[in-house]
Amino acid sequence: MRLRHYSYKFGIQIPYATKIGKGFYIGHFSGIVVSPETIIGKNVNISQGVTIGKTDSGIHKGAAIIHDEVYIGPGAKLIGRIEIGKNAAIGANAVVTKDVPENAVVAGVPAKVISMNGATNYINNKVI
Repeated sequence: MRLRHYSYKFGIQIPYATKIGKGFYIGHFSGIVVSPETIIGKNVNISQGVTIGKTDSGIHKGAAIIHDEVYIGPGAKLIGRIEIGKNAAIGANAVVTKDVPENAVVAGVPAKVISMNGATNYINNKVI
């Protein structure tokens, strides 16, 4: 009951079953929805309007695995069982339906790699 109350109050739905590493950081509240099957690594930053959803069929059945030190920009959508590599950056409003390699920066609909500069300068609240 308490979780549901705060989910509505703050506009953030992250179920208690979601596995989240240390240093998880939400830049701005509101409009964040995360599947309970999602696995989130250490020092991951999520912005407002992000959806990390699961699919129930197809080759990407399941929810995302997000490795350490990943930045997810405002409005990004991660759909299905995809892996987001360590130190990756997901651009604003990107729709990610395929794996993202380590140190990649992706943007667009559908998301494509636009550089290999990673998320190093975007991570806040780093916990060692």
